[in-house]
Amino acid sequence: MKDFMIELFADYRTQIVFLHVISAVVWVGGMIAMKFAAHPSFVQIESPLHRLERISQALQRLFMIVLPFVIILIITAVIMAVGLGFRAAAVDANGHVIDTYAMHIYSLVHVKESIWMLMSANLGMMIWRRNKAQKLLEKGDTTGAKKALELIGKYMVPVNIILGIIAIYLGVTLRNAY
Repeated sequence: MKDFMIELFADYRTQIVFLHVISAVVWVGGMIAMKFAAHPSFVQIESPLHRLERISQALQRLFMIVLPFVIILIITAVIMAVGLGFRAAAVDANGHVIDTYAMHIYSLVHVKESIWMLMSANLGMMIWRRNKAQKLLEKGDTTGAKKALELIGKYMVPVNIILGIIAIYLGVTLRNAY
């Protein structure tokens, strides 16, 4: 599998990097647009029921758009991490560090991957909360739906925006590291 990923990256380097970058842009950009453009507009809707329905619908659309990009991002991250040979440059076959700078870069790869995985888990929780809120709305429980959606907008999306920006910065750092 490792040899396949190395060869795949060697043959399709530009396309893989492009898919990785565009996936990050769509995911993080979508959250930024939702938080700072769409959400303030939703707050203007006077009816609490209609407001919550619109927020729930918009989140569902956002999640359906970003989910394939999240999957592409994770797949391309693994291909790039293996294909660029970060581990091979940092440690020998026995796991001993052979180059401290390369080891530092290899560690950044793991930090970046961890951030994307944490963001993916957070996205999964947001999807779960949104679906829960939708069910509560269908039952007429606007208070419960508001509580389920509120956490998404106040904390979960902002956390993913910050983490996404950090991961993108690390990606630029890694790209310029070799």
